[in-house]
Parts: sequence; C-alpha cells; structure tokens
Amino acid sequence: MLKKIITCGALAGVLLFVVSYGSLFLSIKFFPSFFVDYNNPLFNSDGSRDAFFYSHAFVISFSLSWFWERFKSLIKGNMVLRGLEFGAIFSFVAMLPVMWITYSALDVTLVMIGSWFAYGALQATIAGMLFAKINP
Repeated sequence: MLKKIITCGALAGVLLFVVSYGSLFLSIKFFPSFFVDYNNPLFNSDGSRDAFFYSHAFVISFSLSWFWERFKSLIKGNMVLRGLEFGAIFSFVAMLPVMWITYSALDVTLVMIGSWFAYGALQATIAGMLFAKINP
C-alpha cells in the first residue's frame, strides 16, 4: 500500500508540476492584469522559501495520494467521474475552509481566493483522474 501511495504521489506530482506551472505561465501571458494584485508586499519573498513554492505540486500530490488510497472504494464511476468527485470532495472539505480563513485574515481579494480555490479543485481533479486510472 505504501508503495502505491508513493508511486501515485510521485507521478501526480510530476503531472501537477507541469500543469500548474504551465498554466501559471499561460495565465500571466494572457491575463497580465489579473496578476497586478500580486505586486503587494504580502507576496514578495527574499527567495529563501522559493523551494517551498516549487515543491507544492509534490506536497499536495502525496497528500492526495494517501487520501485516494484511504477513500477510493467510496468513489464510484468511470475515471473522469471519479476524478471530478474526488476533486469536489477535496475542494469542499479542505479548500473551502482554508480559503475562507485566508480571505478573512489576509489582505487578499475575493478574485484571488476564487482563483486559488479553482486551482486547488483542478489539481485534485487531475490527480483523482490519474489515481483512478493507475490505482483503481
């Protein structure tokens, strides 16, 4: 079981890394005005924590892989439906409360919170579809 969790987590990490940073690059290119709000001291780092930012896809992938292994028997349907349900479960159980407290405690816009929520839902859905395919 641990081997499946690690293997699925690593594969999902690579996939989410490519999708996440590819979509970030494309979003900045096609929607630059959306990213103006990120020119805020809240988001400026001295570079000492950049590795945490870039490793995010792997951290979430290993977490989602464990979650999938634990609850996959409860999620029925084909690969796409299982991925969508998995993404929805993660979004409402984990993302919604985190986004709620983030919006209430930090000086971020509702649009930022909405995009972060959608981003997390997309990540969980993609990972869920991959898990449903390679670890049904």
